[in-house]
Amino acid sequence: MIKSFELEKFGPISLLKADNLGKINLIIAENSKGKTFILKALYSVLKSHEEAHKGKNIRDFSEELRDKLYWTFQVEEIGDLVTRGKENPNERPLKLSMTLEDSSSVLFSFGRTTKKLIKPELYELSPRINANSIFLPPKEVLSLFDVIKKSEEEKRFGFDATYIDLVKALDIKPTKGRNYPEAAEARKDLEALFGGYVSYNDKKKAWVYEKDRQTFSINSTAEGVKKIGILDTLLGNRFLSPGSILFIDEPEANLHPKAINQFLEILFSLSKSKLGIQIFMSTHSYFVIKKLCLLARKHSESIPVFMPGKEKEQATWVQENLQNSMPDNEIIGESIRLFREEIGVLSPETAWIG
Repeated sequence: MIKSFELEKFGPISLLKADNLGKINLIIAENSKGKTFILKALYSVLKSHEEAHKGKNIRDFSEELRDKLYWTFQVEEIGDLVTRGKENPNERPLKLSMTLEDSSSVLFSFGRTTKKLIKPELYELSPRINANSIFLPPKEVLSLFDVIKKSEEEKRFGFDATYIDLVKALDIKPTKGRNYPEAAEARKDLEALFGGYVSYNDKKKAWVYEKDRQTFSINSTAEGVKKIGILDTLLGNRFLSPGSILFIDEPEANLHPKAINQFLEILFSLSKSKLGIQIFMSTHSYFVIKKLCLLARKHSESIPVFMPGKEKEQATWVQENLQNSMPDNEIIGESIRLFREEIGVLSPETAWIG
């Protein structure tokens, strides 16, 4: 579990200091403000650390990190990730630090002239041999499964490393024996959302959707079903295990409000279970923010929320907590504005309410 992190001069993020992180952590902002950038930055560091310690031979973390940043953000040079200052492009370097629950840490920095080599100033993260992190993008990957795999083989830009890693995780065959009880329960709830499940058909060599004893092509299956099916599969093949960290970019994508509500309840239960899965989500959906706020207050659970500062300080992010209240943010503000507009249309004499 990540306990704290700090980003400085990382792409659109001027400064973000996050501490006292919870089992669920939410990042909210308008488009192009850096929500996904934050998720990918954290994922890249954590995944590089995990991959450096997987297998018999321990690989160099610096090389893993360089490659992961390169293929995740798909920049020409690593230095392109550094925020460019208006007056002095080389004024300050990019910095990222992360501390895990056991207080083990990593810290690295680099400037705009950096091309390949990243030397961590501190690298003392404890091994995560039996825990996996994974990134779920807004777009599903099942219908493009073979295309994504081929793009990795050919080492070309198109699908970034988060898609490649997800395809590899989904490619793991389910193992025999009893699954974790919490994972089995979550799978029942996920499959109940749409009354079926997705699986890989070895005979057809393709992903399919099975419902009511009928088999449907994954290409003719609704996007929302495929989205839910991906999480169901990761629980079924036990890729998501105790201590895993899940990064979800726009959990609301391709889901109707009722499904969003149920999906978030399942994620909340997973985070609270003995599996101890930590979740980072980014969103610009009022439904997601409101539902998580209700869950936090109902269960007295801390859910940190991060968002850009106001006006000139937008590149510097602030931290609040959904357990206390809904955040003062443009997403919430627009919902309130629409409510006032509705009141004004229905009853002009009460349009001042708010």
